[in-house]
Amino acid sequence: MTSLLDEKAISARRLRGRSRREVTVSTKITQEEFALISGTSEMAGRAIGEWMREVLLKEARSGSDSLRAEQLMTEIIGLQMFLTHVLSPLACGRQMTTEEYRELMRNVKANKQRAAREILAQSTTEEKEEQHG
Repeated sequence: MTSLLDEKAISARRLRGRSRREVTVSTKITQEEFALISGTSEMAGRAIGEWMREVLLKEARSGSDSLRAEQLMTEIIGLQMFLTHVLSPLACGRQMTTEEYRELMRNVKANKQRAAREILAQSTTEEKEEQHG
């Protein structure tokens, strides 16, 4: 029989310097989703509950990551637009004039964000179609 002191020591070891977890969150998933989650958590060497908790918290804390991703995508698309329009004339043996270059830069700055949003929207649409298809 363990004493109250032993139980408190065991409980303190379990907490390991963290706050006591008192709230339960649950959801229903399909058998296929469970198999995926189970396999992934097993490959990570974590219990399913711990793995899911880590994933949920990571996602919740990374809310600003989607903004950064959009900004990065905008710059990548800008570079792609720039390189496409600069390399094409060069590949054909033609040099750009200073005015053509300036116009290209204005065009890229004016259109890169719209182009990036379109690509991100298209990607999101394709992902949703794959999930429902």
